[in-house]
Amino acid sequence: MAIDIKNKKITVLGAARSGLAAAKLVKNFGAQVFVSDISKKDDKKRQIEILEQAGIEYEFGAHSKRAFEADLVVLSPGIPVKSEIVQLIMQAKIPLYSEIEIAGWFCRAPIIAVTGSNGKTTTTTLIGEMLKKRYPDAIVAGNIGAPFSDYVENSHEKTWAVVEVSSFQLETIDTFCPCTAAVLNFAPNHLDHYKSYEDYLKAKWRITKNLKADDLLIFNSADQKLSGWAENLSCRLQRFDIEGGKNAAAFYEKGALFLNEKKLIDVNEMPLRGIHNYMNAMAAALAAARANVSFDHIKETLQTFNGVEHRLEFVAEKNGVKYINDSKATTVESLSFALQSFNEPIVLIAGGKDKGSDFTKLNDLISKQVKEIILIGNAASKMSEVWRDLKPLHIMDTLESAVLKAQAVTEKGDVVILSPACASFDMFADFEDRGRQFKKIVNNL
Repeated sequence: MAIDIKNKKITVLGAARSGLAAAKLVKNFGAQVFVSDISKKDDKKRQIEILEQAGIEYEFGAHSKRAFEADLVVLSPGIPVKSEIVQLIMQAKIPLYSEIEIAGWFCRAPIIAVTGSNGKTTTTTLIGEMLKKRYPDAIVAGNIGAPFSDYVENSHEKTWAVVEVSSFQLETIDTFCPCTAAVLNFAPNHLDHYKSYEDYLKAKWRITKNLKADDLLIFNSADQKLSGWAENLSCRLQRFDIEGGKNAAAFYEKGALFLNEKKLIDVNEMPLRGIHNYMNAMAAALAAARANVSFDHIKETLQTFNGVEHRLEFVAEKNGVKYINDSKATTVESLSFALQSFNEPIVLIAGGKDKGSDFTKLNDLISKQVKEIILIGNAASKMSEVWRDLKPLHIMDTLESAVLKAQAVTEKGDVVILSPACASFDMFADFEDRGRQFKKIVNNL
């Protein structure tokens, strides 16, 4: 649904990856673009170089009156809706849209959109691998780290796009409408950002805002809240369920995954491990089948897909100890999945920027699965209060000292897992930076 933005004045708030991609996209479609970012100019040399090469005007260090001289504003996902600048934009009644909304205006390919509290990146990547078996030009983008806006200009009707979307991005959509939406699960997250858990869920649920009768919602029927909301929609519904096949288009039973009542794969044939990944695989299989990817190609992808970087990623084995990078685990639920994925004794490295999480939910798993706990970051003291009586616990100042402590307390047969259950922004640029630093430290042991 291309929208004419020629000569429109558009302000893009935020000059991170999504903001830069949106700015270049609307510039290419004839808009008069202005990028406004509150970060210090000295910290944004690369971004400034990109903007100047594209001929886009910008400001850094503050949001001036110029930012309000716009027909519409594009919001980068890293800027909260509750922030002062966004509230002022809304008070001025200037239309405000997310980057995925803008990209959706110019995407010619049918869109599969994936959201949920956990598993989005793995599921989106897995769908992308399945799509590429039939559509080599398939787009894989969004909150996964590749802005949707970078890809839509070359999209066409004969391929597909799969997009990971966050609650932050969904807060400011208007017409964004995937032909297939997948909601993987609901669990507490970003409670430092939202007034309540219910507000967070409502933001996620906006993925269904524009679904029409012929569109498809894929959802986890084991989640009662999610199922209750889904039943009130008028679009097509397909369920996946880890607890068996009743009314489910995809389900897990007796060590195998089933798709449309036909056995798809024994889970021991899959490199991905853990119940959570079986759920991700079922959602991906349903989405790929909707895009007419063959049963055999779906199965073949599941047999060869090793997962994504920073999600239960094997790094190295040192002196009989395996090191696992799970830096993408920024929630309590993600850490729970990680702890359930290994039978070996676990030395856990956790901590970071707390998002209002309830760490007591992990107490039973910590007691059963974890050998020793090593904590870093702002949340370390809060986590320590909860876990210090469960297992030996150490608080370290840096990630490097945490890895060295892990090396000192392990023995052959143990597993060291970086699975923070927290955001990364107290010590790192993002979870990717955290994961890559972890891998570098481990490989240098």
